[in-house]
Amino acid sequence: MRDALQEHGPLARGAFAVVVLVSLAVLFAPADDVPSAPPGVDKLVHAALFAVLALSGRWAGIGRPVLGVLLVTYAAVSEVVQGMTALNRTASVADWVADVAGLVLGLVLWDVLARRHRQT
Repeated sequence: MRDALQEHGPLARGAFAVVVLVSLAVLFAPADDVPSAPPGVDKLVHAALFAVLALSGRWAGIGRPVLGVLLVTYAAVSEVVQGMTALNRTASVADWVADVAGLVLGLVLWDVLARRHRQT
């Protein structure tokens, strides 16, 4: 039986696809649909979202360099779109930094889990 972390089959790709769809809903929802929250919570949401994108992307078999470039670009484009569209949202460098921090956290966590699993 193949190891779950090494299996990059339909379940892993489906999980990544679901996370991407959730990210589209979160990042591109109109301002009226974004719930109010205490200051800083939105940065935690951004970081968590990109951490899960990184984890699920690695599980789906996307290489670290490719995934990193794609998600950093996705984060930047999402901020530009938020600042330019009828979403009535604002672009934020701080949100982009939170996205990148979440991405790095997700990639590091994946490496830690994979290394730990190889040792068992």
